[in-house]
Amino acid sequence: MRTEIITSGQNPKIRELLALQEKSRTRREKGLFVVEGRRELGHCIEAGFKVKTLFVCREILGEEGLKEILDRIGSRTRECEAAGATAPRSTEQKDRHEQGLNMIEVPKPLYDKIAYRGGTEGVIAEAEWRERGLKDIRLGKKPLIMVLEAVEKPGNLGAVLRSADAAGADAVIICDPLTDLYNPNLIRASIGAVFSRQVATASSEDAVRWLKENGIKILTAQLQDSEWYYAEDMRGGVAIVMGTEATGLTDFWRKSADAHIKIPMLGKLDSLNVSVSAAILLYEAVRQRQAGGRT
Repeated sequence: MRTEIITSGQNPKIRELLALQEKSRTRREKGLFVVEGRRELGHCIEAGFKVKTLFVCREILGEEGLKEILDRIGSRTRECEAAGATAPRSTEQKDRHEQGLNMIEVPKPLYDKIAYRGGTEGVIAEAEWRERGLKDIRLGKKPLIMVLEAVEKPGNLGAVLRSADAAGADAVIICDPLTDLYNPNLIRASIGAVFSRQVATASSEDAVRWLKENGIKILTAQLQDSEWYYAEDMRGGVAIVMGTEATGLTDFWRKSADAHIKIPMLGKLDSLNVSVSAAILLYEAVRQRQAGGRT
């Protein structure tokens, strides 16, 4: 592991870190993204993402905190190598792999400037970008899938991912995404659930085809031509599909659905936040499955 100390915010490595935080284009071009905080970084490591650079403030993180992170990275790397996932093919590659982690120490004043948010516990990491598609999803019996169409706000996506994780959803499919999976706001709002869940991006057409090929019932959340959500059987393999708060779902999804469901709206407003709606529908599926034959 290579270690260096940086004290200037004008250092090229600091400037690259800030660009990765701010620009999706830079993340794609560099093949890197940024993770802040011990919890989020822990989920990222456990999901098998390769950490390339650690930016560490020892004053905040402490020696025990740093040791824990380095141990987790080392342990996960050895697990992947044992499974053959990242096994080096030559001595030269092996040496390069073992020396591939960089650690940059920064003083607290500089860390406070480069941290995307407060309370990140003194560690920021750059990790390798990974494309995540439908082919990467592994399905169990009676899968529970959350599908989001063109949801733009990273905070909303992150909140839905948290709900999906809490409800034990098998996967989240983001169709026609308007933000990338590694937007810092999305990672922050999901508190790492973007790593702890199977998450894929796809076009709506490919997602519908994949769901039907796998025998998964498509339930679209919409106000028109719908039944109450709790009247629909969700005990088998189901995909709950939601659109944006402003425009809802496109006709493509409505026509592709096996059933339309809605949440009672008893006040004067006609919509809930997409993350709240997602939580309600996901937990109805959980309730029905835990109830067994009773709905």
